[in-house]
Amino acid sequence: MKTLAFVDASNLFYGGEKSLGWKIDYQKLLNYLKSKYNVNRVLYFGGAEIYKFDFDYLKNETIPIIELEKYLTSFLKKEGNKLSEAMLLLLHRHLQRVRFYLKLQEFGYELYLKPVKLYEQEDGSTKRKANCDVDMAFYLMKEKDNFDRVIILSGDGDFLPVLKYLKEQGKEVITLDRGPRTAREIRRFAGSNFRDFEYLKYRLKFEAK
Repeated sequence: MKTLAFVDASNLFYGGEKSLGWKIDYQKLLNYLKSKYNVNRVLYFGGAEIYKFDFDYLKNETIPIIELEKYLTSFLKKEGNKLSEAMLLLLHRHLQRVRFYLKLQEFGYELYLKPVKLYEQEDGSTKRKANCDVDMAFYLMKEKDNFDRVIILSGDGDFLPVLKYLKEQGKEVITLDRGPRTAREIRRFAGSNFRDFEYLKYRLKFEAK
């Protein structure tokens, strides 16, 4: 049985790590998916701050993360002394995230990353967002002939129509997410095929060395 896993990064982080109270070890997660479900590929959908990096989303399906890391490192080295402390801190945080993605890529995750967009709020503040729901739904459909079983690491109710369709096509659908943060309709749909991260803490928790 060929099995693929799809990771909704924002849902896994905000609905997972922040509410779990512990950090997920992504190497352990990958090993778990392979040993438990014999997963062939893990597709990871997320966003990245690219600052002024030259990237055309119309021509590329994902940000070239190695090139972005080189660009940010070079930019900080050349222009760092001209930036405010707040901007320096922000860019270093972005670079840290990029290096996290590089580590995921080394582990074996397939990255599908899009640029984070800035939205002006009514109160004048700025909100950053990189909603990847449509991207992930698109690839679920695009890859549907390449798997018999799919593991969805998300509890977002927006995926329900796609998951229902896949099930109707004879695919086995398993969802893995933080129980209290999973949409009620997803829990009902998944039934016994729902797995709660909380019960995997002993296997997936990141332990600082």
